[in-house]
Amino acid sequence: VQLQASGGGLVHAGGSLRLSCEGSGESLDVYAIGWFRQAPGKAREALSCISSNLAATPYYADSVKGRFTISRDNARNTVYLQMNALKPEDTAAYYCGTCWAGVAGYEYYDWGQGTQVTVSS
Repeated sequence: VQLQASGGGLVHAGGSLRLSCEGSGESLDVYAIGWFRQAPGKAREALSCISSNLAATPYYADSVKGRFTISRDNARNTVYLQMNALKPEDTAAYYCGTCWAGVAGYEYYDWGQGTQVTVSS
């Protein structure tokens, strides 16, 4: 599966953005899809993961819980990340990928090019 993230940009603190993760090559509805981010000089941070089972509760990192919402539209073969109440520390490159819960935390695969989110104070 090929995934492409988009929707990043520059926003003031407190603002919102919606990221999109569009799949190609095959249907996303059989995959768990999630988001992670990477800021310069910092470790990769797992943010969220939504199961192929729509009844399952998505995973959110504590750092984004209550501010970010992941959703999927299988008809559009797209997964979204709605980001509200953005903070300067949310500044990073955001990537989407297939995801699963590993022993040491959520792991991501098949990610494509990321999209940059910059939050000004």
